[in-house]
Amino acid sequence: MKIAVDIDDTLNIVDRVGRAGEYIRRKNLPFRLVNENTNKFVETYDWQLGDVLEFIREGGITAFTDAEARKWARETLEGWRAEGHEVVILTSREEEWFVNPEKVARDWLEKRRIPYDEIVARVPFAEKGKYCAEHGIPILVDDDLTACLGAQKLGVRAVLAVGRHNVARAREIRYGGANWKQIDVAVRHILALLNG
Repeated sequence: MKIAVDIDDTLNIVDRVGRAGEYIRRKNLPFRLVNENTNKFVETYDWQLGDVLEFIREGGITAFTDAEARKWARETLEGWRAEGHEVVILTSREEEWFVNPEKVARDWLEKRRIPYDEIVARVPFAEKGKYCAEHGIPILVDDDLTACLGAQKLGVRAVLAVGRHNVARAREIRYGGANWKQIDVAVRHILALLNG
């Protein structure tokens, strides 16, 4: 069975506050922290998209390329693949930020020995459920509430990777986990339902 898995804040931990904060201090920029719990760079400080893109171009991309993998992510995906499931990395990363989002994703995954079968980039959060439905992927693991809600509406079983940025609304998604052991339990429960 195919399982779609997001990268940022799902397989990894992106340090937006620290990385952007260092850049802002180094450049002596006037931006202030507005949301330390968000999963979006543009919402972290009181800056605009153009400011964020400049930060990314000036080395901020390392917030993604050096991001730490979440504990048990690799082992969980290894287990799914060993059982014959296909892991599709489904990310919203786009060219404007990453130039070649598939290559950046591949490099990150391979450096951390995280197994996968396919990488699909440039799929907007709101379109991930549609992508899964159209490509026969019955399960989506993602930290983005919009992606999970959209997937649920289309009959795709969404598993929310719960974090500080989405915990307040986590109950809106039927399945979820705050760590990869809990995510694995949720996915295995869904697999049993689908195979039962």
